[in-house]
Amino acid sequence: MSMTSFRHVDSAAPRIMVVDGSRVVRRMIEQMLAKEMPEAQLVACETGEQARAALQSGSVDLVTTALSLPDMDGLELAHYIREHTPQAYIPIIVVSGEVEHRLVARSFTDDVTDYFDKGLGFHALAAFIRGYVHPEDEPGGEVLYVEDSRVVALATRRMLEKHGLKVTHAPSVEDALAHLDTAKAQGNQPGPDIVLTDVYLKGELSGNDLVRMIRNDYGYARGQLPVLVMTGDANPANQSELIRLGANDLVEKPIEERLLVTKLLFQLRVGRMLREKVVGAA
Repeated sequence: MSMTSFRHVDSAAPRIMVVDGSRVVRRMIEQMLAKEMPEAQLVACETGEQARAALQSGSVDLVTTALSLPDMDGLELAHYIREHTPQAYIPIIVVSGEVEHRLVARSFTDDVTDYFDKGLGFHALAAFIRGYVHPEDEPGGEVLYVEDSRVVALATRRMLEKHGLKVTHAPSVEDALAHLDTAKAQGNQPGPDIVLTDVYLKGELSGNDLVRMIRNDYGYARGQLPVLVMTGDANPANQSELIRLGANDLVEKPIEERLLVTKLLFQLRVGRMLREKVVGAA
């Protein structure tokens, strides 16, 4: 993921560009954003060339693009935006049905801020976009934070608490598992709303072990208990392994606060929506 800093969006009416060759998809995204973010100004484009032209007529606060456009690849458009748009950093979100494959393959470029899986639905996409342009609209929740450095943990805890999150710090995987066991014994499964963990930790167990145990031993699905992993390991194979084990997403070190908080809040929102859907279907 790109670690470039984001600009702060102060406008009450953010301009959001939606680039997709499907008229149906463009319309569905437009309708959902109109419902969820009525203050937003939408710029809908069918092709990359239309998007290029529209960018010349005024700045935008966020771009969503399909991976495959009628005239170019979505990554090509993202690169053009980075090279030719004379404004502060713009979040560029690729909306695709191939996200899981690309996460595993780690086929990201620095031009793209994030990938969104179409399978999560357009309500989730609206929440995802809102998290970038209006990060003050926060869902709250409990974060089980696994970090063996108390100095780093204190700083990160303060950062997350500024955003209305309750943070439970576990200095090791063993402590994190004890917290999950207590919640389970009390009938409060899974306990925390999300797990944020480093990879390399003191003790016999690593962040990889924690992800594997949450998915396999406890049986918590990605939507039931999201896991966000912080890693300084740029090796694509090692990053792919974390996704295969069940991590929802990764944040590369050094950590950029805005990106970490945005990803954390998004996973909280999606997890909450998926849990409510399960309850509603019961």
